Amino acid sequence: MYLFYAPNIADELVLPEEESSHCVQVLRRAAGDEILVTDGDGQLYHCVITNPHRKHCEVKIESVETSAPLHDGYVHVVLAPTKNIDRTEWAIEKCVEMGVDEITPILCDHSERKTINQERLQKILVSAAKQSLKTRFPILNPLTKMTDLQIDGDKFIAHCMSEEEGESLQTNYRSSDSKHALQNEIARGHRTTVLIGPEGDFSPEEVEWALRNGYVPVSLGAARLRTETAAIVACHTAILMNE
Repeated sequence: MYLFYAPNIADELVLPEEESSHCVQVLRRAAGDEILVTDGDGQLYHCVITNPHRKHCEVKIESVETSAPLHDGYVHVVLAPTKNIDRTEWAIEKCVEMGVDEITPILCDHSERKTINQERLQKILVSAAKQSLKTRFPILNPLTKMTDLQIDGDKFIAHCMSEEEGESLQTNYRSSDSKHALQNEIARGHRTTVLIGPEGDFSPEEVEWALRNGYVPVSLGAARLRTETAAIVACHTAILMNE
């Protein structure tokens, strides 16, 4: 089964050019064939091809169903893009496959990558959503400075600093040995946001900012993880605790 994507749905619809090409030229779908189309907003359309054109494949909607959310709550992963952008793209792909609801790339004091290709990342997101048969596509926000974040709900920060490295931080700062495990902090059904820093970790000033703004320091386990691995672990943990 293959899922096609058309953001603007009508009773008689034309698939976007890229989707049309894949449907007609690659998959060899013909007139009368049944296909599945989603708008990325939770609707799954059962369609029949009426005009299998490689640039504007026309289909007729036979029926529609609304897909239920994959999990309770809302999972938002905030991560600093890695110097090697392939690692970030891989992390986004895997988070989408697992069912993340929102992704925000952030710019931090220690970020080695300060720009992203938003269009490319969006294409990777759509591709991952289709391949994993998701009808609800996550939000991908533009690159945002960490201290400009405005987030509601339960907020967590996964950093690597020890207590000695953060002596000037607030008194509610937790050392790496005393951080609460993320899985023990997540409240089922809540809106959950987890911050993942760059290769050089968050700066002490950024951790202070996070604490002042209600973020709770959490641990993702005893192992020290790469940025992209930490994002996937955080995403999986949050989703698993909401299933």
